[in-house]
Amino acid sequence: MMVENRYLKPGSAQEALAMAEEWHHNFRYLAGGTDVMVNRWQGNETSSCLIDLRGLDELKLVVKRDHYLSIGSLVKLDDLKSHSSIVSEFPALLEAADAVGSPLIRKSATIGGNILCENRCIYYNQSEWWRDAVGYCLKCEGNICIATGSRKHCYSEFVSDTAPVLISMDACIEIEDTDGARTLRLEELYTGDGVRPRNLAGTAIIRSVLLPLRREFRTVFSKLRQRQSLDFTSLTTAITTDQTGKIKIVLGGVDPRPVVVEGTIRSDREEMIRQALKYSRAIDNEMFSRNYRRKMINVFLQRGFEQLIG
Repeated sequence: MMVENRYLKPGSAQEALAMAEEWHHNFRYLAGGTDVMVNRWQGNETSSCLIDLRGLDELKLVVKRDHYLSIGSLVKLDDLKSHSSIVSEFPALLEAADAVGSPLIRKSATIGGNILCENRCIYYNQSEWWRDAVGYCLKCEGNICIATGSRKHCYSEFVSDTAPVLISMDACIEIEDTDGARTLRLEELYTGDGVRPRNLAGTAIIRSVLLPLRREFRTVFSKLRQRQSLDFTSLTTAITTDQTGKIKIVLGGVDPRPVVVEGTIRSDREEMIRQALKYSRAIDNEMFSRNYRRKMINVFLQRGFEQLIG
């Protein structure tokens, strides 16, 4: 139960960081709010302070920098298609963004918010009274994973739709914190721990996503879900190749972090698919069964290889 509720609107990223430090991690940044506010309504997010970043125009820019395209973290998913450089060089990112939620959600949700989307599990993303009746899992400060019955590891699923495509194209992120700025490969952001799924200090802000230019990426994106809108992913696959012949497979929805497998167009595709299945720790914690999702990994990847290299 929250003792105090505060809503703050900083005028700059530096001011936001100062506010975050003052609240000693008892806060959440607010961008589009499509994930944070739902989690607050469910009782999964109980911070006393919301720091609203939506007024920070410095985080809404899309600009070319040397060998990278920089996409500000507050660029809305629906606005990505208005930038010609994204349309021409990274059409798969638009496809992935268009798979997020519904048209209304995409008009609020941001690219930074989507790559930070909270891990999900059918035993966690419920109302407080439901969890109280069933029992509290590791992600709710309980002592077991309810989905598995006893394991001491949380298998809540990584569900971002845009991150698998971005990772498959070797994206990096720019992070700013009270001790300075740094650049991180996007795949290194995710820990594999369902309780604490991101390698990010509590006060840190993602300033931008950096995509390498002139790599001639070709990507096949697929998403498994029950409905064509609103639903979070049950399985996301992205397969990307470039002019060097490199191939990178990234899976979402089947592990607490993205599953990444790398090779070349000369690699044994069956072996790459076996590796993707090996590193996927899917369990029965959502609407589609573990076995079905594992079968669909093979289906999506076989289709992707066929489209990319025949």
